[in-house]
Amino acid sequence: MIRTILGGAAGVIAASAVGGLAYRKARQRRVAKALEITAPNGIVEQRFVKVGGIDQWIQLRGEDRDNPVLLVLHGGPGWPNAVFTLPLRPWERYFTVVQWDHRGAGKTLRRNGKAGSGEMTFDCRVADAIELIEFLRAHLGVDKVIVLAESMGTLTGLPLVKRRPDLVHALVATDLYVAMAANEARKYQLTLERLRAAGNAKGVAALEEIGADPARWDLGAWNTNMAWAFRTNVPTPNLDRRLLFPLALSSPIYTLRDLYSLFTGFQWSTAQMFQELKAYDAWRLGTRFEVPFFLFQGESDVVTLTTLAEEYFEEVEAPTKELALIKDAGHFAAFTQPDRFLAELLARVRPLVVAPSPSSIRET
Repeated sequence: MIRTILGGAAGVIAASAVGGLAYRKARQRRVAKALEITAPNGIVEQRFVKVGGIDQWIQLRGEDRDNPVLLVLHGGPGWPNAVFTLPLRPWERYFTVVQWDHRGAGKTLRRNGKAGSGEMTFDCRVADAIELIEFLRAHLGVDKVIVLAESMGTLTGLPLVKRRPDLVHALVATDLYVAMAANEARKYQLTLERLRAAGNAKGVAALEEIGADPARWDLGAWNTNMAWAFRTNVPTPNLDRRLLFPLALSSPIYTLRDLYSLFTGFQWSTAQMFQELKAYDAWRLGTRFEVPFFLFQGESDVVTLTTLAEEYFEEVEAPTKELALIKDAGHFAAFTQPDRFLAELLARVRPLVVAPSPSSIRET
């Protein structure tokens, strides 16, 4: 009887797994159809390039190769943003969007493994970014790129444009990390207030257990503070597991092994770079930039605090600087409100790169 029960249970599990895989394949086909680019001057490439001495994966997509190049620097520090290709599909009408799995993340991690990932520091990522931009210049025939630095990608983006402004049309920062210690301390207090107001005893207990001083936190405490902040990231849609997992599972670019590397890299990269993350302070870099500086921040970001980002922005000196608060957005504003974010890119950033056509000048 026991063997019969176990055999039946195994059959149910196997059937569920097969059904789940079949659904995933069907969903991937639908997403692939939605992502098709058939424009005669379009570009769709997925490839590894040698950057920093190792193979690193990039994706290039756009409807017109003559459009400005938008290089996305992902956060995490090990969470690649190619998973958001579907919600960013409208962007590809106006930009050649370049997604890049940094060393220690995603497909780059799967190709090289942990041992082959090399130096896991932000200084190394800046050097990698410079080398990648040089490749893009030659490959796409452009002089400069627009850099979109998101969340912990801002820890790469800000020093990048400081070091090589000649390679960059403009820096667009979003989910901006400023001073990590100050951000985490404020975030802790604000999250605790929201949990208490909501009567969430479990969350309150978890935060009280780690204490309010980020300098004393280990990685586990850091993750606890981060997790509860995300759970109370109010705007809808909130980019939590309910959205992340379906996007990852339905993406046609990821095999199941890729997905394993995706989530492994997210955890491993954070562990490797944890002490550097804790010590980061953008104020030490200075606030003077030689390229246009744009801050497009979620209006209600409780992870990389909007108030702190605004304080930093007030001190920025740049040839052009503009701030846009994305309505109904918290953290991950570019991906939860892609249309509103695109509208800001088109109104504020793209005109710096693309000269108006004669017809549009006459109409004006």
